[in-house]
Amino acid sequence: MTRWFYVFFLVSCGMTGSTLHAQRRGTPPPDSVSVSPADTTKPLLIRNANRLRLQKKDSVELQIAVGNVQLQQGTSLFYCDSCVLNATMNSFEAWGSVRLIEKDTTDVRAQHLLYLLDKRVAYLDGDVRLNDGKGKLQTPSLEYDLNSDVGIYRNGGTVQNGRTTLTSKEGYYYAALRDIYFVQQVRLKDPGYQISTDSLLYNLDARISRFLTTTEIRDSNGRIVETREGFYNMTTGKAEFGKRPVIKDGSTRITGDAIRFDDATGISEAEGSVVFTDPDQGTKLLAGRVIRNSKENTVIGTDHPVLIVEQGKDSVFITADTLFSGPLAKSLQSKKENHSTTDSTLRFFKAFRQVKIFTDSLQAVCDSLYYSYADSVFRLYQEPVVWSGDSQISGDTILLRTKNKKAEKMDVFENSMLVQRLDPEVYNQIKSIRMAAFLTAGSMDSLQARSYAECIYFIQDDDSAYIGINESSADRLDIYFQTGELSRVVFRSEVTGTVWPLREKNPATMRLPGFRWLEGQRPNSRFSILNLKD
Repeated sequence: MTRWFYVFFLVSCGMTGSTLHAQRRGTPPPDSVSVSPADTTKPLLIRNANRLRLQKKDSVELQIAVGNVQLQQGTSLFYCDSCVLNATMNSFEAWGSVRLIEKDTTDVRAQHLLYLLDKRVAYLDGDVRLNDGKGKLQTPSLEYDLNSDVGIYRNGGTVQNGRTTLTSKEGYYYAALRDIYFVQQVRLKDPGYQISTDSLLYNLDARISRFLTTTEIRDSNGRIVETREGFYNMTTGKAEFGKRPVIKDGSTRITGDAIRFDDATGISEAEGSVVFTDPDQGTKLLAGRVIRNSKENTVIGTDHPVLIVEQGKDSVFITADTLFSGPLAKSLQSKKENHSTTDSTLRFFKAFRQVKIFTDSLQAVCDSLYYSYADSVFRLYQEPVVWSGDSQISGDTILLRTKNKKAEKMDVFENSMLVQRLDPEVYNQIKSIRMAAFLTAGSMDSLQARSYAECIYFIQDDDSAYIGINESSADRLDIYFQTGELSRVVFRSEVTGTVWPLREKNPATMRLPGFRWLEGQRPNSRFSILNLKD
């Protein structure tokens, strides 16, 4: 009888702040008892209270509810130990075991609540905990706008989403979208990843992190991503980064205008002025597009790729339509069985179409190339041509052998030919089925021509004046150079030929079959390889 007396008294007083119902324990509230606030569309209902009293002083009206208090405004339910409703201020304040349930999806608990009825904004503090079924937020204080379903914390907060934990100084929770915008000192910890940034947008359903400023991502394998823009899907392992991100994986480092990767497949793709460095191999790859497969440990460069093999001051520059690098399979024999394994330190690379090679001491072109770190041999296929100083060597296949990353020997197979330009239209020429050229410091030191060797070379006196032309053939020729210039030819067996006086022959017509001078194809600088101006 007493409880209903208070309700009747409050209603008869014409409360302007809220509609109140007091519920007798175990008895549903009568639907007919309601008073709508003057400036709101959703009334506040008191669903239950053990004690309820009115306190009025001057123009301030207070209703005090104590014990198992239950309030409702639209789809919002409020629970607390006690509360004070201020009709004048159109608000109420609650203490002790405060609970706010919004649309049966978001559950917020705290020790204290201030709620503005007309604005439908809740201010909660005292170990605030929010749970929406996907994520759990814990913070000292929270501002929650029930109209927009947006919660804001500014004194630090922690969100738990499955096995992922996110912390930040400030946060903005968008309940309808299941998005949380974390600001300042943001840290994400997951069994597979750790993220540090100052601004991050995270979706609780999809577990997608979006980055809006400088961000560092570390995964459990030691890979580090540095980016200023992009997203990471924690569920699928797919990610995209922009604004020249950097990925450090072991000793390798890759950067580009944009990078995408998929952890499920192990494939990452970088685009736009890509730089990929591998200090262990002493290489740097520049390209418009680079694709890497971390599971197979392969790298592909396209869009004018350039591979730089560092070797002191005389680095090797290689370009082609496509460059490919991968681990070299190494067979290991055992007494019980034969098996294969892959040694990541032993690699190879291939170049396809329009291959060009440049060093300060040696240049080359071919259609395709293969290089193995196991034997340090460049294998040049399909119309390969190599230049050293004024000498040009061509053949069907050329093996360029290196030692300590320096060219040491060339083996030339089928249609082998050496051409050395002396003056316009004046060329020394050696032709045979097979050649072996030896180099010192990148310059030609000697050459052996084998099987059906032919030669045309111009004889010069001590003043370098031409005095005759040697046109000869033999089964084997040994040629010696001084400072890169042909100085002596030794005929070993089955020698035939003629030494022509210079007046009897026109140097421009002295050509061996298959003669070609291909200086126009020669890479003349590293800038031409890089497509830059000298």
